[in-house]
Amino acid sequence: MTTTALEAGVHPAVQQGLHLEVAAVSIQTDSIISITFKDPTGAPLPRYIPGSHLVVQYGGGANAYSLTGSGSTPSEYTISVLRVEGGSGGSLAMHGLAVGDRVRVSRPRSAFPPVATATHHLLIAAGIGITPMLSHARAAAEKSVAASLLYAYRPGAGAHVADARELLGPALRECTDRHVFREELREKLSHQQIGTHLYVCGPAAFMDTVLEAALEQGWPKSRLHSEPFGGTELDPGTPFTVRLARSGISLEVPGGVSLLEALEKTGKSVRNMCRKGVCGECSLPVLRGAPEHRDLYLTEAEKAANTTIMCCVSRSFDQELELDL
Repeated sequence: MTTTALEAGVHPAVQQGLHLEVAAVSIQTDSIISITFKDPTGAPLPRYIPGSHLVVQYGGGANAYSLTGSGSTPSEYTISVLRVEGGSGGSLAMHGLAVGDRVRVSRPRSAFPPVATATHHLLIAAGIGITPMLSHARAAAEKSVAASLLYAYRPGAGAHVADARELLGPALRECTDRHVFREELREKLSHQQIGTHLYVCGPAAFMDTVLEAALEQGWPKSRLHSEPFGGTELDPGTPFTVRLARSGISLEVPGGVSLLEALEKTGKSVRNMCRKGVCGECSLPVLRGAPEHRDLYLTEAEKAANTTIMCCVSRSFDQELELDL
């Protein structure tokens, strides 16, 4: 692969970002690899908050990947990527990278930070969801904050198992059986000290199981934190009209067409990245109307305020929605 093989102009998600070189590629499992990036000049890289992600451009697209380091004094950035056959192409492009290739990346972004006042971090991961948990575990170890990890993975398909064992020792519980995981989860949820915060990352169904179990055991929502991989399949939605206050334009958003797509068809440029309601890049201010919030980014309080919409997935309950655009 050439140094420009992943580039086709600068994607909005990596503008004012970094141009890095692949320093190492290592195999984690049959379908997961780790990729380490460095500055070509050897310069140190920007620090980041544990749980942050990096956006990497491939061709005309860009995908976000969790960083696995603590973020305190990075000389390199490492991500792990699950190969997804038949996907959008991002994972296949990442799996095609080789040492020496150059890529454009964003500066690290925080979407899943640890709570500074927590006395204990209970980390729960499944599959590739281990990646942000490594970042949390490393940061906790550096700051001498208590952390434990419950890691579920299929037999022989556990990425970063050796890293997790070295980092956490007896504070790591590995589960390769669904029944065992549920028993371990029940035990973990019922025996936590005051001040513990729970963090979960993995497939949507897995996270729902963990969060529902925690709520059933009386955990307050304020102590539960999750990082989804992407939005679920959504129905097409009903048509609505959007009015752009600054330009005075009104346009129709048909069912099955996202607000973002409708705006792009009229030539409006909106920053975006995941197009799944996860990253928060495509937020737009709402002046009038009630958005039908379908994203996974805004808090319940922010959704209730109805002042912001993630235009990649959300729609409108009202016939017309007015935006500050």
